[in-house]
Amino acid sequence: MAERPARTSPKAYESRVVHTEHLTPHMVRIVLGGEGLADFGLDGFTDHYVKLLFTPEGVSYPEPFDMDRIRAEFPRDQWPANRTYTVRSWDRDSGELTIDFVVHGDEGLAGPWAARARVGDTLRILGPGGGYAPDPAADWHLLVGDESALPAIAAALENMPTGARVHAFVEVDGPEDEQKVVTPDGVEIHWLHRSGRPVGEALVAAVTALEFPEGTMCAFVHGEAGFVKELRRHLRLERQVPREQLSISGYWRLGQSDEAWRAVKREWNEQVEREQEPAA
Repeated sequence: MAERPARTSPKAYESRVVHTEHLTPHMVRIVLGGEGLADFGLDGFTDHYVKLLFTPEGVSYPEPFDMDRIRAEFPRDQWPANRTYTVRSWDRDSGELTIDFVVHGDEGLAGPWAARARVGDTLRILGPGGGYAPDPAADWHLLVGDESALPAIAAALENMPTGARVHAFVEVDGPEDEQKVVTPDGVEIHWLHRSGRPVGEALVAAVTALEFPEGTMCAFVHGEAGFVKELRRHLRLERQVPREQLSISGYWRLGQSDEAWRAVKREWNEQVEREQEPAA
């Protein structure tokens, strides 16, 4: 039997901050650029993501930067922490990568970094990955998410086929967190305000009350894992939407750290899919 090739880490790109902008009280936009992104590129998805690498304080790594070497030579507590973020946009001509960060004070790692970021700061990234784009053959599109999914939803809206029929629902804390998003003619984002209610409650109510149009749907449903699970059940079991028409997954989970959620996310998703498989 042939041996499997050793698993290697994706290429790490070194970028620098070229622009920062506070879009809303809880969303900061960081534009990254620099020569380190010269070979960066995307594959045409609207949910592209990258992993941002944060070096522990007081730790430095040999150059050229190599994640496999770091994992082999450094103790685990000195490895870079990584956080996964959706690419808001990539400008091939300028070589600039835009990422929007949800910020809630000093909570978390990436959010506080983004809130303090200054032009010239450096950040290494791994990736990109991705797997969803609006299907031009679909009769209509459903886009659902909380703040964490807003960058991907906005990118999807900006890349909708001409004349697309779209129902887009985004839940945010309040009206001050709404954003201007370029949308196809006649398409509007339905902004839902949490206003102290549990995350995703308004989204579940909106989707379950929606009168689905006729025809084939293409759906993107992402955000906090609890409401995503509820909507997956609704779409798969009650609406009988085929799995291949859905891009649906939990970006994060209430009450769990990023590391804890990533450790169980794949198994959790597989279990939910098994539980919510329609009867033959």
